[in-house]
Amino acid sequence: MENTQEESKLNFGLVGRNISYSFSRRYFTNKFQNESLPYAYVNFDIQSINDLKEIVNSTPNLKGLNVTIPYKEEVIPLLNKLNKKAKKIGAVNTIKITKNKKLKGYNTDYFGFKNSLKPYLKSHHTRALILGTGGASKAIAYGLQRLGIGFDFVSRSNKKDIKFLYSELTEAIISEYTIIINCTPIGTFPNVDACPDLPYNAITKDHILFDLIYNPEQTKFLKNGHQKGAITINGEEMLRLQAEKAWKIWNNV
Repeated sequence: MENTQEESKLNFGLVGRNISYSFSRRYFTNKFQNESLPYAYVNFDIQSINDLKEIVNSTPNLKGLNVTIPYKEEVIPLLNKLNKKAKKIGAVNTIKITKNKKLKGYNTDYFGFKNSLKPYLKSHHTRALILGTGGASKAIAYGLQRLGIGFDFVSRSNKKDIKFLYSELTEAIISEYTIIINCTPIGTFPNVDACPDLPYNAITKDHILFDLIYNPEQTKFLKNGHQKGAITINGEEMLRLQAEKAWKIWNNV
């Protein structure tokens, strides 16, 4: 029996929680339309990562998935195989699905971050503060390592590998770290008046403030940096680059 177009269409999607405003669905839907590709990209908004198996088994012709907050680390035990870089990072944001429904995890976040930050780097950008400790922050740390930039983590609570609590940050510390990366969801729409608790008075034109958030385009964190003359970068270009890298993985390019 001949398949209908719907049954034979390749499917891709995003796994996460509260993802109705996702960049990925918008990006890939536009890509498929612009390039006349008969594919679909679906949001799988789930309350538990254990629902992943059901998604894979019940979605026909599912070829690839992106993974977002809060599942980038939780997804790893459910995968059949892990790419070397994803294993080093300890977080996955891209899954390739084989014909026999085997899952291989990759990380393209580090690639998107590294290549969106690189054009702005100057010789004095040697140390970075990473705000947050989730799956995204692990990819950022790996990207900084690849760029030869030292980094320390900031968190609200004492955890392994944490150098600073927010309450411990002083203007002197901020002066030492000329790159500050927000890997937390603080400041995401609709909570646009929120920002990480930092001594922003110590920010100067020598600083780069990088926010993984892309909605709003200019978070309060970035606005505070801009007012002090810092270079500010939002997450849009990082997301675009990591999405294109994921596309290459899914298509063996």
